[in-house]
Amino acid sequence: MVLFEDVGVRYGAGPEIIQGASFTLAPGSFHFLVGSSGAGKSSLLRLMYLSLRPASGRVNLFGRDVDKLRRRDIPFLRRRIGVVFQDFRLLTHLSALDNVALPLRIAGVRESEVREHVTELLKWVGLADHVNAFPATLSGGQQQRVAIARAVIARPSLLLADEPTGNVDDSIGVRLMYLFEELNKMGTTVVVATHNERVVGRFNHRQLRVEDGTVRLVGARPEAA
Repeated sequence: MVLFEDVGVRYGAGPEIIQGASFTLAPGSFHFLVGSSGAGKSSLLRLMYLSLRPASGRVNLFGRDVDKLRRRDIPFLRRRIGVVFQDFRLLTHLSALDNVALPLRIAGVRESEVREHVTELLKWVGLADHVNAFPATLSGGQQQRVAIARAVIARPSLLLADEPTGNVDDSIGVRLMYLFEELNKMGTTVVVATHNERVVGRFNHRQLRVEDGTVRLVGARPEAA
């Protein structure tokens, strides 16, 4: 699903903030991407959703070498990726329902099915009473849940979540993690970037640890299934 070989990340003419990152994420796997703020977690996610090219090394996504992708191929690959951004990136002129429905409508799903699935998912994330609300009327935590629902509604092949529990309380955060796990059980490869050690400790998944410019793969606890 995702292959990094000796990947380096650099912005401008500065030094590489990540050096020699090499790891493989198998289809259907679940990984936490952990490290302190500013360690480079978001940069690794940007490489995975094709908004950043490596300064060195090779990134392979869905069996395709990113450096060899033609510009017209990128939108097609991105449709297979669900992304939860830290800044949500909701469309302010659309309701919660219409924001979440976007991936399904782009894919040509019948409107009756769109409304059924979107309404059910918004109810699951605790927003049943805010289906028709616009982003400006929602709290930060509510906007985050809308963004998460939009990212998962089409059951992407790869889900990338950047601090998805950062604006919600622990009970909602755990519920959202269960949503990611259910999606993972259906075959989606999941990568969750977080510095919330309470969340990481509660769920037994492998970790990609970013420390001092390096990326290290850490296995799940021995009692993992």
